[in-house]
Amino acid sequence: MNYIIYEDSHICVCHKPSGLAVQNASFGRKDLESILKTYYFEQTGKSNPYLGIVHRLDQPVQGLVVFARNPGSAASLSAQAQNGCMKKYYQAVTCGIPEKKSDRLIDYLKKNGKTNLSEVVSSKTAGAKKAELQYHILKEKEQMALAEIELFTGRHHQIRVQMAANGTPLYGDQKYNPQAKKGEMIALCAHRLQFIHPATGKRMEFTVQPSGSAFELLEV
Repeated sequence: MNYIIYEDSHICVCHKPSGLAVQNASFGRKDLESILKTYYFEQTGKSNPYLGIVHRLDQPVQGLVVFARNPGSAASLSAQAQNGCMKKYYQAVTCGIPEKKSDRLIDYLKKNGKTNLSEVVSSKTAGAKKAELQYHILKEKEQMALAEIELFTGRHHQIRVQMAANGTPLYGDQKYNPQAKKGEMIALCAHRLQFIHPATGKRMEFTVQPSGSAFELLEV
């Protein structure tokens, strides 16, 4: 299984490519959950193998995703995702260079279910949810920047919306970057993931290398 970078009887860590949905792909298209369930059916013979979804990535976003292989592991990993024990780090290429080389962005976001877009709103807006991240600029080139981002909350399109609202939308982001060209791949990768193994208690850390033309331009 090409997507799997680590697996045992409790967890499965995958490197999801850009364009593949984690779950519930549109009719006639595969998603990572169904691919893994087919794989584990072939491995174990169980007609409906357990696979718990702990967190997701947007379909255009590449990077690391961890699944639980039993209910106990799902409960442990979900709790870690909620209480901050699970650490998620991203690398992104921005169009434009932020004024501050490092900053903590705190905004309030609201999702529009009809358009499947989110926007920054006032904290007093009905349905607004707090969104928080920390970014640090690693490299700059030709009015583009490579940012390392730690995500503290998991809001809809959070990194994409907050970085765009900060004046530096992501390269290739068809939804939030008006300069993005059709067919470009969004330069956003969940490149590092840390959590406590639900069975052994061991601290686990996984990393992957971002891919795509924007990352190549910045020699990542």
